[in-house]
Amino acid sequence: MKWIVLAVMFCLSVMVGIMFSAKYKKRELFYSALIMFAQKLDVEISFSRERLKNLINNMDEKTKKNLFGLDKNFLTYLDGKEELSMEKLFKNCPVLKNDEKETVFLFFKSLGRSDALGQSKEIQNFIKRFDENLSKCASENKKYGSLCFKLGIIVGLFMIVVFI
Repeated sequence: MKWIVLAVMFCLSVMVGIMFSAKYKKRELFYSALIMFAQKLDVEISFSRERLKNLINNMDEKTKKNLFGLDKNFLTYLDGKEELSMEKLFKNCPVLKNDEKETVFLFFKSLGRSDALGQSKEIQNFIKRFDENLSKCASENKKYGSLCFKLGIIVGLFMIVVFI
């Protein structure tokens, strides 16, 4: 019975480590999906001049999943159902810090506000910002993501040693 309890405690500590490391991975995936989304918008606005609503609806599912519902929340704004605010835009996106949320909010707020050439230049500027954030998130994921997982294992082993 004692070994079963120790095994459960070890598994729980490893799971906590995995949950903490998943936060860093999600941030990295979010920024890579946001860059892909912005690049697609830039290309489509420059060449096809398709409506913004149709461009967002035609995104691939992997990108939509990694945007944590920002696309759906922005579509409700485009439909005229809600006013665009930070709380409504980020209600399903807990992985960003406040300053990052402000930058992403400004990106979505600027979409569709100017002509195609000006919009393309703005999107390129935001892509540069997002790329800087992506490289920062990737380095944090390398450092702290693996660290959290390893600490979960170490804490689990420590608890086993203490309770034996």
